[in-house]
Amino acid sequence: MAKNKPEKEAKEKDTKKYTAEQITVLEGLEPVRKRPGMYIGNTAKEGFHHLLSEVVDNAIDEAMAGYAKQVQILIHADNSATVIDDGRGIPVDIHKQTKKSALETVLTMLHAGGKFGGDASGYKVSGGLHGVGVSVVNALSEYLKAEVRRDGKIYTQEYKRGKPTTKVKLIGKVPPKDSWQHGTKIFYRPDAEVFTEKEFDINFVLDHYRQQAYLTRGVHIIINDERTNFSYQYYFEGGLVSYIKHINRNKIVKTSPIYITKTVDQIMVECAIQYSDEFTENVLTFANNIHTPEGGMHLTGFRAALTRSLNNYGIKNGYFKESDKVTGEDMREGLNAIISVKLPNPQFEGQTKAKLGNAEVRGIVEDVVGSGLEFWLEEHPSDASRILEKVLLASKARLAARAARDAVIRKGVLEGLALPGKLADCSESDPSKSELYIVEGDSAGGSAKQGRDRRFQAILPLRGKILNVERARLDKMLSSQEIRNLIIALGAGVGDQFKLENLRYHRIIIMTDADVDGAHIRTLLLTLFYRNFPDIIHSGYLYIAQPPLFRVQVGKNAAYAFSEKERDFLVEKFSKELKDKKVTANIQRYKGLGEMNPVQLWETTMDPANRVMLRVEVEDAEKANRIFETLMGDEVLPRKHFIQTHAKAVKNLDI
Repeated sequence: MAKNKPEKEAKEKDTKKYTAEQITVLEGLEPVRKRPGMYIGNTAKEGFHHLLSEVVDNAIDEAMAGYAKQVQILIHADNSATVIDDGRGIPVDIHKQTKKSALETVLTMLHAGGKFGGDASGYKVSGGLHGVGVSVVNALSEYLKAEVRRDGKIYTQEYKRGKPTTKVKLIGKVPPKDSWQHGTKIFYRPDAEVFTEKEFDINFVLDHYRQQAYLTRGVHIIINDERTNFSYQYYFEGGLVSYIKHINRNKIVKTSPIYITKTVDQIMVECAIQYSDEFTENVLTFANNIHTPEGGMHLTGFRAALTRSLNNYGIKNGYFKESDKVTGEDMREGLNAIISVKLPNPQFEGQTKAKLGNAEVRGIVEDVVGSGLEFWLEEHPSDASRILEKVLLASKARLAARAARDAVIRKGVLEGLALPGKLADCSESDPSKSELYIVEGDSAGGSAKQGRDRRFQAILPLRGKILNVERARLDKMLSSQEIRNLIIALGAGVGDQFKLENLRYHRIIIMTDADVDGAHIRTLLLTLFYRNFPDIIHSGYLYIAQPPLFRVQVGKNAAYAFSEKERDFLVEKFSKELKDKKVTANIQRYKGLGEMNPVQLWETTMDPANRVMLRVEVEDAEKANRIFETLMGDEVLPRKHFIQTHAKAVKNLDI
């Protein structure tokens, strides 16, 4: 026991040292600067753009409350930004609790603003990041200036990294003929010391605020990019109806848009529905204008209402019997819908607000959508008939697909769960350490099999181009031998029996030739994964290999180049290193993986120490969905327009 005495005395000594003096208290906005990722997600592209969202959200909140009609967004040449709204203007009188101006309180204190307390003069519904809002923008800005116009007067205050450098000042009266009579202007310059990404992506900005304009009917959003003298304006009087028409603009629709809205217990439910001839479901959900990609209670309520209403109508009008009720899955084929709820106290799950958790929302949405949809079906019998015909066809196809899927699984069981003959599997059994290369052609497959590390790298060669699954139901998809081989190799099942935890590889790598055919095969595979195995993409398990385009040799010096610019750099570098200037560069252009021997393929594309891979991610589900429909769907004109629009961006196309 004696030998433990020094340790005990040391612990007692440390305990005595650990007093209130050792507790660090971060006051004001210091916690934000200390841990910015906790408040804006990260300090890269998403976090940088999130600052703009927080400022604009305040302006949109004014519009949702009925006080603002216009929001201006100015992106300046140095990637600073200004947001102007014509709302009421942030109050400037002294706040009784903080003893400071309300403007300074909002800009310097977390969880301060009209979104808290439930006062009717504040916001009944609002967006923003857990209510921390513009104070976080102030904390992470090198400089911020607020200008408020209220009651015919103009007030300003300036800040540096979240701390006021001036008091709130009255600088004059609003000119009577000025078009901007009331509202708030926020100018901010993001802190270069905080962010790794320091430039606005104009496409990201445009996509986000077009969506906000759809969701806030009647608001006029103006975006000016001073870097390119680019200007764009959004105004949608139709709101969600305009939005659903935009989503379906290149589709063959089965019905006119169905629009339902009602407010119950301070919760506003708004919904737009339209069926198309697609086989996939496309449903977008929002809570207080915030996209909830993982859905939540509003989505659960919507689906329950859709299933109940269509079943009731179908039985009542003789489309099927009580015993033959169709499933919710059948009713979601070809469904395009937008569900937007606005409520006083949203409860989001997770910092990124991916899912709405308010239990009371489920029942309200179910009642509002259910009664609204049943009324619409009775009033539009011809549209209702087209929907039910689509649902019945989907039901028959689902049964056929189930039989086809079960046949694939049963075949595997009968063969002892045998893996495809072409698969060269790895010896590693831990999925987190295993990777599968999906390789174009037997020739490249042969090189990959010889060059790989057999311990953790598996190779599955594909013959030719797989089926385009964008316009194929599951039963047709499973008729493809190459797709069946891939499904069995992955080991996670397909359709409603897919289980991510059974996936045999946590790195699935698409490796195709660097030519037109290779790009087409890669697109077909991406379509397959996006439509049928989205969880693999969302989990970060899907990659695209980046084989080199050139091998450059000058004398005894040789290296691989992944771009024309890198090729030219290597030629110049090696030529300068040679004394004999007459030696010419030997440049080999790789158009196919099969042109590389196994050693070269390993060194350049498969060796974890040297290789470069792109991880497939879906930043914007709606945009991704639209691109897949354009490139892989039946409609020729949208695809032709896409090619014409982007053709000039393609250089040195190999045909």
